[in-house]
Amino acid sequence: MKKQAMIVAITVAITTMIVIVGFILLMPVIGPRYLHPLMSQSMPMHMNNAAPGDLDTSTELPTDNGLYRVSFTSDLEPISINQMHTWTLHVETADGQVVEDAVILVDGGMPQHGHGLPTSPQVTQYLGNGDYLVEGLKFQMGGWWEVKFNISANGQSDNVTFNLILEG
Repeated sequence: MKKQAMIVAITVAITTMIVIVGFILLMPVIGPRYLHPLMSQSMPMHMNNAAPGDLDTSTELPTDNGLYRVSFTSDLEPISINQMHTWTLHVETADGQVVEDAVILVDGGMPQHGHGLPTSPQVTQYLGNGDYLVEGLKFQMGGWWEVKFNISANGQSDNVTFNLILEG
């Protein structure tokens, strides 16, 4: 009887380990599809999908310290979820001069959900006339998104954040 109990215990332990390892390996694949809807239903009221009422969703904005004026256009109109797309980012100085050869970093995410972008978008090319190609943008769910740019040129650096409200 002891031998049979030992075999059952070992079988249960091995099965449990297989299930745990399988869960860990499959989480990046199935997690976003199943957990995001569950998370949005169980979130506290202050973390729901409703964006602030006074949210500025302009596609042209001054940077935080007023050094640059930045605008974007997307190759995907309207911007929708689960589709890779590119933006053209236009950067000018506050007095309207185009900014050439800037170093631009991209970041962002969903402030109410506490996660970043599902991809790692980057500025891949200077197109001339103050225009920069941003590739690798994708949003995997509807709601309020921020796309943040850090712009460095001529020894000066400033930030701008664009807000998007996407339909799910």
